[in-house]
Amino acid sequence: MKKEIKYEEAVRQLEDIVSRMEEGDMDIDILGEELKKAQALIKICKDKLTKTDAEIKKLLAKG
Repeated sequence: MKKEIKYEEAVRQLEDIVSRMEEGDMDIDILGEELKKAQALIKICKDKLTKTDAEIKKLLAKG
């Protein structure tokens, strides 16, 4: 992933990849590329969720 993308956009792209995989719209060459992209998107989502969780816990601890 070249640029920072929002969580919602990453999820939308993941849903699109999964949908195309389920429909059988990918040939084997594209499938490998899309799986790599999906892995990167999953990492982005996981990192954003972890960061947000830590921020929420920090705010709750202060209050």
